[in-house]
Amino acid sequence: MTTQPAWLGGLQWRLLGPYRGGRATAVAGHPTDRMTFYFGGSGGGVWKTDDGGHLWTPIADEFLQTAPVGAIAVAPSAPHILYVGMGENVVVQFHSGGDGVYRSGDSGKTWQHVGLAETHTIGRIRVHPTDPNRVYVAALGRRFGTNPERGVYRTTDGGQTWEQVLFRSDKAGAIDITLDEHNPDILYAAFWEQLIQPWNYTSGGPDSAIYRSLDGGDTWEDISHNLGLPRGLMGKIGIAASPAKPGRLWALIEADEGGIYRSDDYGASWTWLSDERNFMVRARFSICIVADPQDASTVYVASRKLWKSTDGGRTFGQLNVPYVDQHDLW
Repeated sequence: MTTQPAWLGGLQWRLLGPYRGGRATAVAGHPTDRMTFYFGGSGGGVWKTDDGGHLWTPIADEFLQTAPVGAIAVAPSAPHILYVGMGENVVVQFHSGGDGVYRSGDSGKTWQHVGLAETHTIGRIRVHPTDPNRVYVAALGRRFGTNPERGVYRTTDGGQTWEQVLFRSDKAGAIDITLDEHNPDILYAAFWEQLIQPWNYTSGGPDSAIYRSLDGGDTWEDISHNLGLPRGLMGKIGIAASPAKPGRLWALIEADEGGIYRSDDYGASWTWLSDERNFMVRARFSICIVADPQDASTVYVASRKLWKSTDGGRTFGQLNVPYVDQHDLW
């Protein structure tokens, strides 16, 4: 009988799967089944669990033409309908692009490519709460140069046709989009100007901005200079409308006067609540803010660590997540 060496007593268990490459850059949960989740990897396609994460299965490899996933959304009113946006939304020199949007109408068993191939990178997808065919896409665009296929896109027929409803510039794309669940005609979009070069990486510029629409995306207003927001240049921006309180809006902004901002009047004015620099560390990897769906005072921040506030964003406590670099919480 072989005895166990004493030094093995110092080893600890670690995660060995699921086996896929790179970061998990997109996460989505089923609206009514608490055990079903989906995630997308920077180099590993789309994965699904229906047992709360004990077993994960790749569900789209034979359908996807590119590997990196930037966004996943489950239709709240028809959770068998899924949308996936391709292209790694974490921006690095070894970034991999994507080929647009895929749709599944059978909970991920089969997928169909539904367009926007030239967007290259998709940062977020939002599905209307009662109409699964009405979808908004935040398209970041190419990482190594300019392109006009950036901004916010909308479909009202499940991806058969798309309309570019908001364009900022050919060097700044939409990285995040959120809607007010009490009035889904109210939308907010965050734009990020950035560029990767072989010798340099730039985050931020005059085209980083926050927009608001009050008519379902037909028209948009630049609210970047509204009372209380940073006065200088902004970089990457995460934005989240509170499902628990109409008019409440959160923003995590990379800037000299960056940090956590909150509006309680639909973005008309803002309060700077925190300038914690830990929230902006390696902003190109994170800058993710999520509003609690039931408690208007609770908000989460994903960065090098995972943070939570229960007092409206005034103070934050760190949650004990074993791994650092939290890229997404959706």
